[in-house]
Amino acid sequence: MSAPPLRSCAIHQPNLLPRLSTLAKLYVADVWVVLDDVQFVRRDYQHRARLAALDDPQQHQWLSVETHLPHGRATLIRSARLADPQRAARRLHQLPAQHYRASPHWQVLHAALEPAVLTVAESAGTAAVAEATTRCLLNLLGWRGSIVRSSDLAASSDRSVRLADLTTAVGADTYLCGTGGLRYLDRRPFVERELNVHVFRPPVADGLWTGAAKISALWALAAYGPSGVGAAFDDLRTAR
Repeated sequence: MSAPPLRSCAIHQPNLLPRLSTLAKLYVADVWVVLDDVQFVRRDYQHRARLAALDDPQQHQWLSVETHLPHGRATLIRSARLADPQRAARRLHQLPAQHYRASPHWQVLHAALEPAVLTVAESAGTAAVAEATTRCLLNLLGWRGSIVRSSDLAASSDRSVRLADLTTAVGADTYLCGTGGLRYLDRRPFVERELNVHVFRPPVADGLWTGAAKISALWALAAYGPSGVGAAFDDLRTAR
C-alpha cells in the first residue's frame, strides 16, 4: 500500500493584497492558518501593500488602510480596527484600478477583488479585510485549501512550540516554513511531534517572480494573468 499523501499547512499573518511569495506559499499549502493572535506591527504588511507600476515593477506606491490600535502597541492583529472604513474601501477600489486598468486581465482582477471591498463595509477589522483580499486572490487562482484562524485554536505562547501546536491542531503533518522564519525556528517541537518542516523557497526573482518578496501579487496577476500565475504556482506544488 502507498503511503497517505502529506497534508501541509502554512501559518502566516493576514496580509493586505499579499506579496507573490506569500501568496505562493499559501497556495502550495493545504491549510492556511491565519496567525491573528500575535501583536500587530505597523512596519509589517497587515494593513499595507506595495502596488508596482504595470510597465515598471521597480516603481511602486504604498496602498495602506489607516488602522487604530485600541490597546496601543500591545494590540493583537485580530483587535486592530480600521480608522476610516469608508476611506479604506475607496482606496481598495481606486488604487488597484489606477495601477492595473490597462492590463488585459483587469476586469477579471476587478471582479475578484470586489468581495474584499465589500468586506470593509461589513467589518471594521483590519485583519478581516487583509484576510479577505488574500482569500479573493486564492479563489481567483482556484485554490482548494481551507482557512482557519489561530485565535480559534489552542496553542502555546512559545514561538516555535506554537507553530508545531497549530500544525497538529489542523491535522497537518508538514509545516511550510518561509525563509524568513528559518531565522528563529526551533525544530525540536516538530521532531517531538513527528512533524515535517519543509522550507518554502520561491524561484529566483525575475520574470513573473520579479519583486515577489516586496510587491503585491497584483502586479504579476495583471502582467501575466491568473492562468500564468496559477501555472507557476502549480509547478511549485508539484515540485514540493
